[in-house]
Amino acid sequence: MGLGRERRRPRFFLLHSLNFAGFSPKVGKLPEKEGITLDSIWTRTARLPSFPPLSGDISTEAAVIGGGMTGILTACALRQAGVPAVVLEAGTIASGQTAGTTAKLTAQHGLRYAWLTEKLGRAAAGQYALANLRAAAWVRSLGADCDLRDCTSYLYTAGAPAPLREELEAGRRLGLELFLTEDTELPFPATALGLRHQAVFHPLKLIGALARELTIYEHTQVLGVDGATVLTGRGRVRAEWVIFACHFPFVNVPGWYFVRQRQERSYVLALEGPPPLRDAYLGLSGDGLSLRSWDRYLLLGGAGHPTGENQKGGQYARLRQAAARLWPGCREAAAWSAQDCVPYDGVPYIGRFSPARPQWLVATGFQKWGMTSAAVAAQLLTGIVTDQELPDGDVFAPHRFHPAAAGGLLQNVGKAAKGLSRRVIAPGRISVEQLPRGHGGVVKLDGKKLGAYRDRNGTLYTVSLRCPHLGCQLEWNPEERTWDCPCHGSRFTFRGERISGPAQRDAER
Repeated sequence: MGLGRERRRPRFFLLHSLNFAGFSPKVGKLPEKEGITLDSIWTRTARLPSFPPLSGDISTEAAVIGGGMTGILTACALRQAGVPAVVLEAGTIASGQTAGTTAKLTAQHGLRYAWLTEKLGRAAAGQYALANLRAAAWVRSLGADCDLRDCTSYLYTAGAPAPLREELEAGRRLGLELFLTEDTELPFPATALGLRHQAVFHPLKLIGALARELTIYEHTQVLGVDGATVLTGRGRVRAEWVIFACHFPFVNVPGWYFVRQRQERSYVLALEGPPPLRDAYLGLSGDGLSLRSWDRYLLLGGAGHPTGENQKGGQYARLRQAAARLWPGCREAAAWSAQDCVPYDGVPYIGRFSPARPQWLVATGFQKWGMTSAAVAAQLLTGIVTDQELPDGDVFAPHRFHPAAAGGLLQNVGKAAKGLSRRVIAPGRISVEQLPRGHGGVVKLDGKKLGAYRDRNGTLYTVSLRCPHLGCQLEWNPEERTWDCPCHGSRFTFRGERISGPAQRDAER
């Protein structure tokens, strides 16, 4: 996504250093919608083409599952290579995580290169840098009308600059033209590490421009994949290559991606009033505040957390406090959130789904840098399909295992076990009669433990707390009035309707 909470977490904390505690924000709010995430500024300012659903069995060389940035760019790259492909989208194109991005096209992914060099070696770090630089150049070469604007990408800190100096040295050894400066556009003193000739753009305008040249079937949910056959409720697609470009692979075995990555949420405000920023910024605090401008809006992002682990809420309030402190009198034009897959060894999974399924390909685990990583995936996957695999694809190979991921894997297994046991053993937290209007939670009702939400009119909605993916207990998200799975990141409305996977069906009502 580009909000990028870092694996390395310096001891300083930007929100505290700016003294936001106790500040009463004056940011004007939009009316909240009942139980759903607000629309992003991108969905309000782009008109996308529509496409028919699949209407029977077909055959093609490549079937791309997912109509977000990864799926559309991959289909575009395949088309350029002369490979017939179709895109299968459960809803409408760009209606998933792509609509929530901050849309930065950059090879600077936080404190990435010092960490990669230390954990995976200089060769792997160099492959990562080359792939992202090449992918960003390819997107530029498409010439799409998408408000793409050249800029410098910055990492900044209001604290000690030692982590930036370490990243500077690691990046320069890989050939990246990084530089340190204290001369920034930020409304507070900071040290920043810059990388020139990066870009920002309008993601839905890019998708709209490219999609018109592709074969796309909307409202065609993939229910399963049997060898070379993709199964949908509207027909079967026989394909030589099956490409999972659907954010989080919904096939559990083989691959085991649900064990090898976690999901995190992050939040964005579009503000009117602050002076426009020429460049793009990401802070190194625990919140990793992200700043960039588009049109008359400044996009302020951050306040991230693991999916299913924010029972107290307050993410938007933290961003509103920051906005009020930095730009008094600014107005909030939009607020939204997004979700990102984060692999435990810090590198996306792009390549063959599994040695047991060599004709299946996958792209996932973009760790909040989905726009550039989607372009990397498009090029690497097209190289596999056309038998012209790129050498820097080795670092992204999905069947890899690095010791750096071991701790995260164990933590994920423990979290899943906790989620399963909590559903079976832990009691309901309050009786349903105690649930106030406008609130949700785990309740006791007629001797059963359920998830419940009481709307502002007093209507009660109850759902099973069993996540339909693998059975973990769903948790209430008060910030967005949703039920979220803390084990693998599936999300549902307060009515139990599926928002995002890996779950493939609604929660029981």
